[in-house]
Amino acid sequence: QVQLVESGGGLVQPGDSLRLSCSASGGSFGGYGIAWFRQAPGKEREFVAAIRWSGGNTYYADSVKGRFSISKDRANSAVVLQMNSLKPEDTAVYSCAVGRPIASSVSTTTAYYYWGQGTQVTVSS
Repeated sequence: QVQLVESGGGLVQPGDSLRLSCSASGGSFGGYGIAWFRQAPGKEREFVAAIRWSGGNTYYADSVKGRFSISKDRANSAVVLQMNSLKPEDTAVYSCAVGRPIASSVSTTTAYYYWGQGTQVTVSS
């Protein structure tokens, strides 16, 4: 059973940056796809970004392209989401997830079967 732990959330001002990290215990990311999703109050969970641990292919939601970057931190067996130029509409609980999605399903929640508890990101002036 893979357990995921997210860290790095917080309260920042518009235009600031945050770095989220997702690490796994009880297993490794090898062979999996790892994604970040977010859920704002009163809204459905939405896809943010994903990466394949083997190969490194990356995928992004249109709303974060050019601002967010997902990468592997092999030294710490973690996946990092670097968020730049944050906007108030980025405010949400960010969760990482692990699964074996095919390319066409990488942004769907049903493609992932391990989920972290989430970390709050608030962007406000």
